[in-house]
Amino acid sequence: MTTPTLRVIVADDERPARRFLVNLLLGAPDVAVVGEAADGAAAVALIERERPDLALLDLQMPELDGLGVVRLLRRDVLPLVAFVTAYDAYAVQAFELNAIDYLLKPVDAPRLRRTLARAHERLERADWRESEAQRIAAAVEMASTEAASATRPAAMLERIPVRRRDDVLLVPVDAVTSIVADGELLHLVTSGGERHTITYRLKDLEARLPAGAFIRLSRGALVRVASIAKVSPMPGGTYLVTLTDGQQLPVSRLRSRVVRDSLLRL
Repeated sequence: MTTPTLRVIVADDERPARRFLVNLLLGAPDVAVVGEAADGAAAVALIERERPDLALLDLQMPELDGLGVVRLLRRDVLPLVAFVTAYDAYAVQAFELNAIDYLLKPVDAPRLRRTLARAHERLERADWRESEAQRIAAAVEMASTEAASATRPAAMLERIPVRRRDDVLLVPVDAVTSIVADGELLHLVTSGGERHTITYRLKDLEARLPAGAFIRLSRGALVRVASIAKVSPMPGGTYLVTLTDGQQLPVSRLRSRVVRDSLLRL
């Protein structure tokens, strides 16, 4: 019985690493490399266009890493995913039981061959896409928890990737005036009045924003300090913050002292 061809894409922001992995794949008779991506946004577009069987995603791409790619993908086009990383200490443990596989750089041919074999085995299951979506969702949650407790700090964001229909927009952090949590969603408003929604935990995003640029008003709200136009006292010792674009957001009792000490004293 002939082994079906495995359609694969590779995403890595480092061109030498990407080309090395592609060259290994080209040596496999049962693989067709259907595309390469140099960043996460391009990987999302490539996957949705080519519908590959397997995506090899670098975990450390700037702005939109391998986890971010998975978060943004529509469930109906989610391929099998194997993560590629240069680090063996943090997120890898989270994926070990959940992802189809992980590969440590530099990848060697026998190890890659085992990953491809696992992909073939998974694709033989009739319900592989549904189970993959559930499995990857669990992996993303586990990795987010692991990353939050890791001693290696996450890279600071300069732009935030958001979905707009079939596109991925990169919203400059400097343009964001407020970030408000609503369950598992975060609602972002920009200085230009644009509104975006992403799936991310507020405390994780806060940790990746420039130090001192934002202030937390409550458990579920952050605002850019430079966008605050007015702070109005409210009954009970709390405040109401008015931003330059007209947004008004309440300050919780717990955060009122921080706001007072940070903004209302010379």
